[in-house]
Amino acid sequence: MATVYTQAGEEKVVDLIDGASSTVLSATNAKIGWGTGSGTHAKSSTTLFIEASEARQAATVSQPAADKNQWVATLTADAAKTITNAGLFDAATGGILVIAGDFTGIALATSDKIEFTASLEQT
Repeated sequence: MATVYTQAGEEKVVDLIDGASSTVLSATNAKIGWGTGSGTHAKSSTTLFIEASEARQAATVSQPAADKNQWVATLTADAAKTITNAGLFDAATGGILVIAGDFTGIALATSDKIEFTASLEQT
């Protein structure tokens, strides 16, 4: 099991700081998606392991501390499936995977929900 701040995510943040990117991780652009495949995320991850059929969901964005951002979204299963990973993206499709996490599978029935929280703390 791993949760990683991806290399592409780090580059995205640097681009936001220096103005090279104007797509911020706001409630408009920040999306959380989930996947059903197996694997362990690494710094080099750029996609989820078999992204599931549900659309990525808009995240509620907060800043719980001066050096921390947080994104929260709830996804609803459109069929029975087992969710094994999730991530924060800067777009509804494609886009940059900023934070990725994998975990022991969670079996869901149709209409079951999972709330995901992604946090990024600059230390």
